[in-house]
Amino acid sequence: MEWLEASTENCPVQRTLDVVGEKWTLLILRDAMNGVRRFDDFHRHIGLSEAVLSDRLRKLTAAGVLSTVPYREPGSRPRNEYRLTRKGWDLWPVLMALSQWGEAHTLESEEPVLDVRHTGCGAPLRVVVECSTEHSALTPREVTARPGPGARLRS
Repeated sequence: MEWLEASTENCPVQRTLDVVGEKWTLLILRDAMNGVRRFDDFHRHIGLSEAVLSDRLRKLTAAGVLSTVPYREPGSRPRNEYRLTRKGWDLWPVLMALSQWGEAHTLESEEPVLDVRHTGCGAPLRVVVECSTEHSALTPREVTARPGPGARLRS
């Protein structure tokens, strides 16, 4: 089966975008990965409307990307913090790759906006694609992509 013969209904990229493929969702994930947990903090830092924020947090929670943990400030009603689940943390390389691309192709300044470094040695992070036998930093010309066993024919 060739790529154009394969149905895109079950495509993992499409299924992922159904969950996280919206600007505000990615910005919520960025903030959550940087320690933001409370609704008011997301609202203040990202600057989106309360209605959109509520909707995106609800969708991310329903998808299992975030979980809620109750808390209560003295004198206030109970509220929820939003914490990344394992499924949410698995999106970290995706956010790092988007950040790396943005630093390389969209900045007006040569200075990095977000300085992410390896705690152990202090070197800057670099997102790469590697094969499962540890051949690192592959390019698109070094890989073959074709429909896998779970692919279906287009109807």
